Amino acid sequence: MMAKGLIRGVTLLSLLGLLAGCAEAELAVHNAKRLQEPSAPVARTGEYKVGRPYQIAQVWYYPREDFSYDETGIASWYGPGFHGKTTANGEIYDQNAMTAAHRTLPMPSLVQVTNLENGRSVQVRVNDRGPFAHGRIIDMSAQAAKLLGFKRKGVAKVRVQILDVESQELARAAGAEIDSNAPPAVPVESVAVQELAPLGAAPAEPAAVEVKAVASQPAAKAVPARLRTASLMTPEPVVTQQRVRRTQIYVQAGAFTQVANAVQMRARLSPLGNVQIAKALVGEDNFYRVRLGPMASVAKADETLELLLNNGINDARVVVD
Repeated sequence: MMAKGLIRGVTLLSLLGLLAGCAEAELAVHNAKRLQEPSAPVARTGEYKVGRPYQIAQVWYYPREDFSYDETGIASWYGPGFHGKTTANGEIYDQNAMTAAHRTLPMPSLVQVTNLENGRSVQVRVNDRGPFAHGRIIDMSAQAAKLLGFKRKGVAKVRVQILDVESQELARAAGAEIDSNAPPAVPVESVAVQELAPLGAAPAEPAAVEVKAVASQPAAKAVPARLRTASLMTPEPVVTQQRVRRTQIYVQAGAFTQVANAVQMRARLSPLGNVQIAKALVGEDNFYRVRLGPMASVAKADETLELLLNNGINDARVVVD
C-alpha cells in the first residue's frame, strides 16, 4: 500500500510539474507576442531641412523657403506602410500625429489644410517629403485625413496655406537662418484671373476681387517661447469649419507669358476636349494658362495628366479652382 501511495504521489507531482511547465511556456509565448506587437513610434527630434533639388520619376522638385505658399490641388494620405519609419528630416513617422509630407516646403513648417469639399480645416506640421504620385500636392497623415473627412475616400480637393509666422518660428528654434523675403517656390496665380475673349472680340473686364473685412481680435496673452515652440511641434487635432464654395478640377498644361504660345498649346490639346485659356496676373506679370476641363473626377484628371506627361508636357499639373 505504501508503494502504491508513493507512486500516486510521484505521479501527482509530475502532473503538477507538467502543468506548471505548460503555464510557463504559455506565458513565454504570450510575452513574445507582446514584444512583437507594433507600438507607438518613439519620438525623435528632426533637423531643420530644406534640401537640394531632386528628381523623382523624371520630374524635378526644387525645395526652398516659401513663407507665402498658398496652393489648391488634390491631397492624399499615407499611414501603415510608413508608420515607425524615418521621415525626410530625421523624425520617426507617426500616422496618428498631425503631420504631412510636402515636396518643397521646409521641414518642419506649419500649414493649414482645408478640405474644399466639406469645409473642414486642420493644422499639420510638414516633416516629410512627398507625395510623388502625379497630381497630388500634399500627403496627410492617417489621423489628419480622418479629421478632414477623406480617409475612406483616399483623396480630396484641398487648399494648403503655410502659416508664415509659426513656420519661421519653428525654423529659428531649430537654429536656421531664414530669408523671409525669398521668392515663392510655386508661382501664385490667383491675384486676378479672366477668361480670354475669342480672337478679334473685345477683351472682357477683369473679375472683381472680393475683399472681406476681418474683425480685430483681442491681444493674446504672452506664451513663453519654449512652450509655444513645443506646441507648434505637436499641433492639436482640432478641426475648424470653413465656408464651402463650389470648386472644379482642371489639368493645366502650362502657363505662358506670350499669348501666341498659349494659343498654340490650346490647338495642340483641342482633340482631348474642352481647352481654356485664362489670363492671370502674377505680381506685375501677365500669364496665359492653358487648362483642360473641368474634369468629371479625380480619376479622369489623373488619366489626362498622365497622357500629357507621357507626351512631353512636363509642366502639366492638376489644379483646383
